[in-house]
Amino acid sequence: MAVGDVQPEVRKSATAFRTISEVGRELDIPQHVLRFWESKFSQVKPLKRGGGRRYYRPEDITLLRRIRDLLYTEGYTIRGVQRLFREVGVKAVLEGASTAQELDRNPEPSPAGPKGRSAVPTELRAELEAVMAELVAIRQMLNTE
Repeated sequence: MAVGDVQPEVRKSATAFRTISEVGRELDIPQHVLRFWESKFSQVKPLKRGGGRRYYRPEDITLLRRIRDLLYTEGYTIRGVQRLFREVGVKAVLEGASTAQELDRNPEPSPAGPKGRSAVPTELRAELEAVMAELVAIRQMLNTE
């Protein structure tokens, strides 16, 4: 292969381990952000081989996808997600537990707003979610070309 040539994408099984670059592409998250999340969320534990190369298990990828959604779509802060994992449990969050109901058991104000979420008015949140859905649809259209 000549320098600058792009390798064809190899399809892996759903149970295969993935490198950080593969996970970054799949989740549309830069590698440095994934490494940062590893430092903030002890639940993300990729295998590390010689030279520190990371290999993510399918369950790591599922957890990273949920963290991404909580941070980028639902408006949680990193501290809010950490609290959610601590109080509700990672398994419950991955199964889609009603996070607001679960957190109401122990309400504790945070600098980001109630329940670990950013302080965004409901009307604005709905509008932002609609814009986000539109952007996701555009990204999917661009990725299929």
